[in-house]
Amino acid sequence: MHQYEHNDIYGSFVRALGVAPATVADITAIPFMPVSFFKTHKVITGEVADNALVFSSSTTTSDIPGRHYVKDSVLYDQSLIRGFREFYGAPEEYAILALLPSYLQREGASLVYMAEQLMKASGNKANGFYLDEHEQLYNLLQQLEADGQPTILIGVTFALLDFAEVYRMQLKNVYVMETGGMKGRRKEMTREEVHNILMDRLGVRSVHSEYGMTELLSQAYATKNGLFRASGTMKVLVRDMNDPLEVKRKGSGCLDIIDLANVYSCAFIATDDMGRIYEDGSFEVLGRLDHSALRGCNLMVL
Repeated sequence: MHQYEHNDIYGSFVRALGVAPATVADITAIPFMPVSFFKTHKVITGEVADNALVFSSSTTTSDIPGRHYVKDSVLYDQSLIRGFREFYGAPEEYAILALLPSYLQREGASLVYMAEQLMKASGNKANGFYLDEHEQLYNLLQQLEADGQPTILIGVTFALLDFAEVYRMQLKNVYVMETGGMKGRRKEMTREEVHNILMDRLGVRSVHSEYGMTELLSQAYATKNGLFRASGTMKVLVRDMNDPLEVKRKGSGCLDIIDLANVYSCAFIATDDMGRIYEDGSFEVLGRLDHSALRGCNLMVL
């Protein structure tokens, strides 16, 4: 009700659908706003200062970036660390290394901000970002491994594959966490193919994954097999490919997300990701929608 009343874009969207908030008796009946609205509108609840933190999505030359105005960065920081603790325990226990070349080379990347906050909470002197300093990263990982230091290596998929092609390792104290994305640098591969290569080359038992996006302030994590579980501030639902108002708690379709950390933007997002939600609430991401699928999943765009 709060965002319906105080978020002009979301309120207008809900009214255009003819939905009265008082009639919404279940979370599956909540209207989920297409994520594309972040590209065409300033999606805010209440007032946001001119100097607010702004996350922006990566784009192709013909695309418009999504922009997420973050009124309260402290709220995001707290949500991030709380969610991290749910899956990995105290950040102070880890060294945090981030191999994020495409993200470090532009402004407003939420993934860079996320890694910065994890490094800040960790406080380990080995923490750091890497573009293409693969030899330096290799040497540091070898040292951390020898020291028995628990480490998380967060990397965009293409960069992790580039690194693993050159350096074969046996990492027992390192969680390798891919964040998805080839960014046009390599041929598209399935998650299973990527994970098998990284496990073989880096000697890890499993590859972890992080699911998030510019328009969300909460994260989901997969510790093996690409099966994600949402953090405590996130709920994942699935909508029918051909009827965007048909939302379910399990099954296959387009992913809808409730993000309680999006207090000052919009907490109800209809993503462009296809996925499957299982009986136990875990979910997998099956890929991005193509243009034909978008017609079915984004029929709500008005």
